[in-house]
Amino acid sequence: MAPAYSAKDNKLIHELISISQRNPKLIKGSDYAAPEAPEMTIRSWKMNEFKYYDVPSPFPTLARGLFTTEVDEGGKRSGKDKEYRIVVRGYDKFFNIGEVPWTTWDSLEAHTAAPYTLSLKSNGCIIFIAALTPTKLLITSKHSIGPVNGVARSHSRVGEEWLHKHLKKAGKTAEQLAATLWEKNWTAISELCDDDFEEHVLAYSPEKSGLHLHGINENTKDFRTQHTDVVDEFADEWGFIKTKTTVLNSIREVRDFTAEIGKTGKWEGEALEGFVVRTLVTEPPTGGNHSASLSPYAPGSSFFFKVKFDEPYMMYRDWREVTKILLSTKGPLNDARLPKAKLKRPETKLYVKWIKAEIGRDRDQFEGFNKGKGIIATRERFIKWTETKEAREATVDDDASAPSVTYGKTVILPIAIPGAGKTSVSVALEHLFGFGHTQSDDVKGKKAATQFIKNVKALLKKHNVVIADKNNHMKQHRAALRDAVRGSHPPVRLLALNWALEQPLTAIHKICSDRINDRGENHQTLQADSYGKSHEAVIWQFIEQREELEDGEVDAVIEMDIEEDLERALDRAVDGCVRILGLEKPDQEKVGLALAAARRYEPAGKKQDMKGEGKAKPNKGKPRYYGLVPEVDLLELLNPVFSAGGDGDVADGKRFFTELKKNGRITKDPHITIVHSKSLDSEWAQPLWDRCSELSSTPSLFRFNLGSVVWNDRVMAIAVDEVLPVADDDEAGRSFVDQLPQEVRKKLHITVGTANKDIMPFEAHALVEEWRDGKRTKSLQLTDLPAEGRIRGLFA
Repeated sequence: MAPAYSAKDNKLIHELISISQRNPKLIKGSDYAAPEAPEMTIRSWKMNEFKYYDVPSPFPTLARGLFTTEVDEGGKRSGKDKEYRIVVRGYDKFFNIGEVPWTTWDSLEAHTAAPYTLSLKSNGCIIFIAALTPTKLLITSKHSIGPVNGVARSHSRVGEEWLHKHLKKAGKTAEQLAATLWEKNWTAISELCDDDFEEHVLAYSPEKSGLHLHGINENTKDFRTQHTDVVDEFADEWGFIKTKTTVLNSIREVRDFTAEIGKTGKWEGEALEGFVVRTLVTEPPTGGNHSASLSPYAPGSSFFFKVKFDEPYMMYRDWREVTKILLSTKGPLNDARLPKAKLKRPETKLYVKWIKAEIGRDRDQFEGFNKGKGIIATRERFIKWTETKEAREATVDDDASAPSVTYGKTVILPIAIPGAGKTSVSVALEHLFGFGHTQSDDVKGKKAATQFIKNVKALLKKHNVVIADKNNHMKQHRAALRDAVRGSHPPVRLLALNWALEQPLTAIHKICSDRINDRGENHQTLQADSYGKSHEAVIWQFIEQREELEDGEVDAVIEMDIEEDLERALDRAVDGCVRILGLEKPDQEKVGLALAAARRYEPAGKKQDMKGEGKAKPNKGKPRYYGLVPEVDLLELLNPVFSAGGDGDVADGKRFFTELKKNGRITKDPHITIVHSKSLDSEWAQPLWDRCSELSSTPSLFRFNLGSVVWNDRVMAIAVDEVLPVADDDEAGRSFVDQLPQEVRKKLHITVGTANKDIMPFEAHALVEEWRDGKRTKSLQLTDLPAEGRIRGLFA
């Protein structure tokens, strides 16, 4: 007998089906055969993450982690008459302080009730455990079930392994747990924390490794979660690790308690990412400002919000990322391009000095670092080293001190390309500090550049700080702003928000393209072109035109990181404004409200045509071919490979590569051809073309290895191996890889370059195929360098 059937739950699932059919970019359902009962189909529902912030919500539920199944598997009903039930039910999406109207302190005080249970925000991967049948369990990660092709151990599989360890220790069986969860219609929610499997930022000792139980939800449309006492008792009975909690009796206590911990980012001596605060919605209001925003939940519903801490969590994350970059550097470590945004802390500068020495001393000790192994041990070795005499005597190069100048007003100028996030950050800073803000995209007419400068000067009469919101990616733009304020008394400071292009250009292009695609038509000029991808051509134009910021162009710089999301980018910009402009640091609620303002922002007007800089003609007709666009810089990749001496093939490869560089024959836009329009007569080609067409408009990301460089006197290429989807739950990506024909797999490559313009790049196909067949071909192994990329329709 199934758990009690709910008409409300059934209606919810029909709504999800209907929306996913109309708008698959908003809600997507992926079907799986249940591992323990393959005759049952389980559907995982995934919502567009960017739309959780919309008010009103476009979703019929805010659940993150939702798995459903049809009640009648016999096929007796069809269409709207089908009945469904919820098998797994995760938490509703919860937000930071101030991030949505109902998580301001005033709203929380007015519309929630004690007790407030603060649970440690675990730093791992969420695992759901529910009853598939009265005797069988379903164990999932956030959106995925069971094994992932090409991955030895998926998150859900490792979660299942740990579950059986916990049950054995408690003297229980999986069948007993299934019976209990079935009877109560519950989902047990845990965090997989296992540094041997996958290290994150914070460390977990062996005794703390496993499944940390932090919630039990009812499998219903409405969000109902069990009290912590029930969760802890359940953890004791079934062998889970309990999640650390503390209980407070008012919002004021929560605010004061988290503010104190935020000073160090540590609780009881341990670093933490933050707290999840668990409470209930109440009505009528309990106190405070009764007119504060109501929660979208019914009275009596469970309600979560979170309080996050950036330090030392973010610093540890920076250490991890700079180490990965250094380990991927093939030449001298001092030549590595480390993102300036990650190097602002003196502790990080010292870490970089130490880690370079460690890599130089023994690179083998970092063998598993880029695969998530040894991250925490490396950090702990550094922290221990900082206590030594050698560390105390070590010095790091500080930024050159600028001459002391007393400034009057300030112009903040972003230096960016479309999709970096400049306007979102600018809107948030305007909301947070009351800065003046003018956008070049709002200016119409033939003399838009001149009018933009006039707008900046007009705002300087009213504001001490003005944001000149334009890409300012060329020196002439920065010079125009400098000339506009030249001669001011006292002098006007130019403060740059600098999104430097410090990653491979294809990686930067992917990030910015995704953001433009996600914002859709919410821009005055540059709007997503879902078919022809003309917006992608615009981004390439800006990347190619970009002139890096040089000394003397501005008076101060806040280094931004193009990879960071809006929340992290705003943290970085706020920190810089506070430090450079001498402003008071805003509290978390104010920052949250500024984030909300940026996410709600819509431009006043939208131009129908893209004019001026960045203009691109929409691509018409079908692409010439589909390919994976890898996030690699061929010069950065191969310069170190051919920089050392050698003989035989190595010497010949160095000669040919040097010749390609000298003659400008290195491929500017590297890609891995999957299927060409000229091949569509082949039996296998049309289905592959159709799959590529579908994937080209999705966020599916693939990883692969760059195996060997191969060449002859006409062409050089890099052989590509082991293509896999990056995400465990990427069902479409997994299906694509599974169905990739062998005749395509054996030819996968990146063309590095051809000896002259009369040699067609497609010659690399035959070259790579001959090399794979063992025929005599000049080659050099690259030790399986990992890379990532997406499927795109290509026109050139």
